[in-house]
Order: sequence, then C-alpha cells, then structure tokens
Amino acid sequence: MAPVTELPVRVYWEDTDAGRIVYHASYLRFMERARSEWLRTLGVDQVALRERERLQFAVVDMQVQWKRAARHDDLLRVTAELSEARGASFVFLQRVLRGPELLLSATVRAAAIDADTLKPRRLPPDLARLFS
Repeated sequence: MAPVTELPVRVYWEDTDAGRIVYHASYLRFMERARSEWLRTLGVDQVALRERERLQFAVVDMQVQWKRAARHDDLLRVTAELSEARGASFVFLQRVLRGPELLLSATVRAAAIDADTLKPRRLPPDLARLFS
C-alpha cells in the first residue's frame, strides 16, 4: 500500500461558523484535499485520468467521528491512508490532528466510476497495481 499522506491545513474564517469553530462540512473538504494529495503522490493526475480513461472517483460511504473541535487559525494535519483496495472501490482511513491531539477520525469508501455514465467501473490494471 502507498504511504500515509499528511497535509497541513490552516483554518481560515471561511472554514468556521459564527463561534469561530470549524464547521463540520469543512472537515470533509480538508479530507478530500488529503485524498487528492495521496493520489498525487502516486503520480495520478485526476484530470488526465478523467479525460484519457473516462474514469473518476466518488465517495460512496463515510463514517466520521468528531472528537474535538478545531478553531480559527489552528494549524491542522490531515492524513489519508489506503486501508483496502478492491476491483472498483477502495477505503481510506483519515485523521485530522492539531499537534498530537486527534480531532477527527474517518473511514471513507470511494468508488471508481465511469465519467460519462457515473456507474461503477473497475480500476484499470496500472492503477490497481498502484493501489495494491
């Protein structure tokens, strides 16, 4: 499996609610960025993959456990680690940390889908090898 990707994320005003607490949907955006960076570390260009292979990815299931709140101006670390890969889907374990403190943990299942029909599709062999 590919190594854990770690992405630093600074919390800005736009990520928070009126109480300067990170809004729950902002964590989902942070995790999406970390998964995209994980793909980038493997040399996967998602735009080229969509154009060349007519393949893209979609989140199909997510289990999130919020443990502590992040606040405006916090510096977070968002991780993405592949834990399972199958023919057309794969599972990430993700965490959001502030220093050593765990703020959130999540299990995210994504699927490879046909860019035109939006139906599940097996990963191409070269991509499946990268994920294994």
